[in-house]
Amino acid sequence: MRTFTRFLTATAVIASCAGFTGCMTPPSTLDLSREKPSAAGHYRVAIVAPTPAPAVNQLHAWKVRLAGADGRPVKGAEFSVDGGMPQHGHGYPTRPRVTRELEDGTYLLDGMKFSMTGWWDLKLGIRGSEGADAVTFNIVVDPAIPSR
Repeated sequence: MRTFTRFLTATAVIASCAGFTGCMTPPSTLDLSREKPSAAGHYRVAIVAPTPAPAVNQLHAWKVRLAGADGRPVKGAEFSVDGGMPQHGHGYPTRPRVTRELEDGTYLLDGMKFSMTGWWDLKLGIRGSEGADAVTFNIVVDPAIPSR
């Protein structure tokens, strides 16, 4: 029983360290662009981080800019939001969602929160005038790296 208790204590300490620091280095070839075409090419999508860069364990809102392949803003789109930490195998600690359109083609993404430093992905499902599509952005949360 004593050995099992020591094992549980050691596991908890290691898990706590991993949760606090992020512990894993993102791949060096990671695409960190904040604007890109959607997977099927129907849209051009950009994400805009808040300024200053969001701190760990704080709620924040981002903007999503959506344009057709021709560059014109897409109005009235609907989004699904998913993602998390690919290296850790968990999602966001909150349920981020696009809550409203701020202006033509610019939407508010509320409820973003990073619970630790490291590599996060943000997956947006898009339903708009050009059809259904999706896009994935990679975000590295590191206080030593300025927001891009």
